[in-house]
Amino acid sequence: MARGCIAIRVCHTGSMQATTTVLVEGESDRMAVEALAVRAGHDLSAERVTVVPMGGATSIAHFLDRYGPAGAGHRLLGLCDAGESRIVARALARAGIGSDSLAELGFHVCNADLEDELIRCLGVDAVLGVIADQGELASFRILQRQPAQRDRPISAQLRRFFGGRSGNKLRYAGLLVDALPAGQAPPPLANLVASF
Repeated sequence: MARGCIAIRVCHTGSMQATTTVLVEGESDRMAVEALAVRAGHDLSAERVTVVPMGGATSIAHFLDRYGPAGAGHRLLGLCDAGESRIVARALARAGIGSDSLAELGFHVCNADLEDELIRCLGVDAVLGVIADQGELASFRILQRQPAQRDRPISAQLRRFFGGRSGNKLRYAGLLVDALPAGQAPPPLANLVASF
């Protein structure tokens, strides 16, 4: 198993009583979650699971008001970056959804961000292979030669490549998930999908 990956656990519960809303920070996160769910054999529509991008974790209070206990009463799950986890925890507590840990509430935290998790799980060579398959390896090599990037670790350079060009996060979210070894995914993503 690749470093930074865990096995995907699929737990189908049959027909669910309540609608499940999965709150994620952005559109690329939504794409990655949905791509892994499909790979794991989930039918999100039949299971009444909707993945909702919030446009950033700072918007979570609005989404908790809409979908949480004071709103539609959906079962809530989520994915956030480590840097945003305190915002998410505070908002959940204010909404009356409290616990000792975000994971106990079904909210999973990426170490830096989802791209960082995918890079670690896949490994640098596999990620470079995905970029090469898209005909953008030369573009990545140019980024590596920029003064601000030269001394950074290649994983940081890759994160900059995905986040620095408009549309790259969206473009690569599904591609990186598709490149994951069969049955494996980064822990926050795998645990989230397993909880559907």
